[in-house]
Amino acid sequence: MKKADIAVLQGDYIGPEIMKAGLSVLEAVSQNTGFDYELHFAPFGGEAIDQTGEPLPDSTLKTCQASDAVLLSAIGGPKWDQAKKRPEAGLLAIRKELNLFSNIRPTRISSAMEPFSPIKINGDVDFVIVRELTSGIYFGTPRSKTTEEAVDTMRYTRQEIARVARVAFDMAMRRKKHVTLVDKANVLATSKFWREVVAEVAADYPEVIYDNSYVDAMAMKIISQPEKFDVILTENLFGDILSDEAAQITGSLGTIPSMSTGETGPALYEPIHGSAPDIAGKNIADPISMIKSVAMMLEHSFDRADLAKIINVSIDKSIEQKIVTPDLGGNNTTTEVTENIIQNIKESSEKYVTNNVR
Repeated sequence: MKKADIAVLQGDYIGPEIMKAGLSVLEAVSQNTGFDYELHFAPFGGEAIDQTGEPLPDSTLKTCQASDAVLLSAIGGPKWDQAKKRPEAGLLAIRKELNLFSNIRPTRISSAMEPFSPIKINGDVDFVIVRELTSGIYFGTPRSKTTEEAVDTMRYTRQEIARVARVAFDMAMRRKKHVTLVDKANVLATSKFWREVVAEVAADYPEVIYDNSYVDAMAMKIISQPEKFDVILTENLFGDILSDEAAQITGSLGTIPSMSTGETGPALYEPIHGSAPDIAGKNIADPISMIKSVAMMLEHSFDRADLAKIINVSIDKSIEQKIVTPDLGGNNTTTEVTENIIQNIKESSEKYVTNNVR
């Protein structure tokens, strides 16, 4: 059986620290399971700027294109604030080059995480935000800025909306069969267009409940009624904002993974948080977001939901054991949390893997 090729972009500041944790967990959970893989390290972001002057070198792009999945850690930071090209330019570029038009961010508050949530939990909170990633106001033209005015353009095509809508509805079919489109259709022409196109897509999924919410109302509902949602579909700007809000209700940005996908080619998996220069090198960064990104990769790119489950169960067990970093009120190091999760994996593996070796 062919080995899985995984491109590794280890990132900046805390990036290499949490990537090391994620790869250690990948190694542990893969033992004696039939899942074989090969890692391909490539410079990206600030690391790549230091080496080549470009945040996304051609060689790195080729490595990613030739891989089955891409693992990315956090990038950027003040070191490159004055650089001709910032690390974040590489992130926009890789999304475009790999055609990663759909960003998927899960929001799940497990019983282990419930004590850390800043909101009162009134039910099972388990929803996913599907955000369009390669169009909209972030990429629209014309754009301009003078001393007197600035212009950004919001633009979407029917094809761009329909393809990400199908990602959302397909996901809903595997979940609780409910899609909520978030927009500002009472004001924006692009939002009215989204409603037209998504309604057409919804007609192909009669089993899925489909409804709408204005973005300002959704910002309130994520806090007051998060248990009401299953799959939330939205455009690039609104998705950027709402997904960070949703992540915060879990208790820590340091625990949330994400997945970016296209129609073909490798998906990209990464934590949702930044590179945290203030804690880099202190061995206190929360590795859970990176470890959960590994779990998402195993489930979605390699059809190993069994291994993903082992990882997620082991993470929850570590949280219940109060082996956590300072963002969750603990005093453990990145290394200690990672080692404890690996120990939990070893204890859980026989239970979950014995009947799933392929």
